[in-house]
Amino acid sequence: MIETDSPYLTPEPYRGKRNKPTYVKFVAQKIAEIKGISFEEVCETTSQNAIKLFNLPSCF
Repeated sequence: MIETDSPYLTPEPYRGKRNKPTYVKFVAQKIAEIKGISFEEVCETTSQNAIKLFNLPSCF
């Protein structure tokens, strides 16, 4: 799973402004960059992890 530190520690390109949960995509982009995988793979993997962790119905 991934998260933001909302309302603190705003990611680039919004540094200096209030952090929002919608900025979680920037966390996913950075993970993809660091791990050398696609943004889509990060999104799929973290979504599946959340589904398993919270026992949610799969919507993918």
